[in-house]
Amino acid sequence: MPAPATAPAAVPPLTEFASFYLYGLSNNPYRQSADVEKFGQLYDLVIGAHGGVSIGSSFHPYQLIGPGGVTVWYAAYAQLYSQPNRAALFEAMTDEQARFLVAPPASFSAFHVWPDTRLTSEENPVFSHYIPFVLPFLVRKGPAALRWDAEFAAAAAGTPEGIQPYLEAVVTALRFVQPAPAFVLGFAEFDEQQPERVIERFMSCRDTLLTR
Repeated sequence: MPAPATAPAAVPPLTEFASFYLYGLSNNPYRQSADVEKFGQLYDLVIGAHGGVSIGSSFHPYQLIGPGGVTVWYAAYAQLYSQPNRAALFEAMTDEQARFLVAPPASFSAFHVWPDTRLTSEENPVFSHYIPFVLPFLVRKGPAALRWDAEFAAAAAGTPEGIQPYLEAVVTALRFVQPAPAFVLGFAEFDEQQPERVIERFMSCRDTLLTR
């Protein structure tokens, strides 16, 4: 009697992934790279032991949501889902913490200004000099802490200055896609229900930028 066929591995839904991003300020927010090794190093440094996807571009916040409300994170998931071997790809992300790199569709090069216009240069001219950028990661959810969170938790147990070497390492690892004078402000999770939180993160530093 032949052995029963093995059921194909289920593809995890998008709800089993989290949409994270580094954010900062740059003189050119939209830059691309296809350097798998450098994206892998940055992913390890920021995300750590979680499978997922690096998206091969940084973006202005108004480029994160394309026509029809599709986000760059959804587009990255859809690109993997469209592959013939998608079950193996998603399984590797779960079982082996595999990381992949995808190029964003060209449609995300266009600006789609949200109803929240506070990052436009007309409304806040400071953001024409210190231009916001976002570098997204689509991460398979898991019990382990993200590397960023673990580093900050460890620093909180010591001195505030203790986090500086880690932050400097992140900025250095980012240089291949966001060269100087770009710098990092923080790391967060994108909420599709409240996308304006991205804008709030930049607005929170507006007054400081005006004094520089």
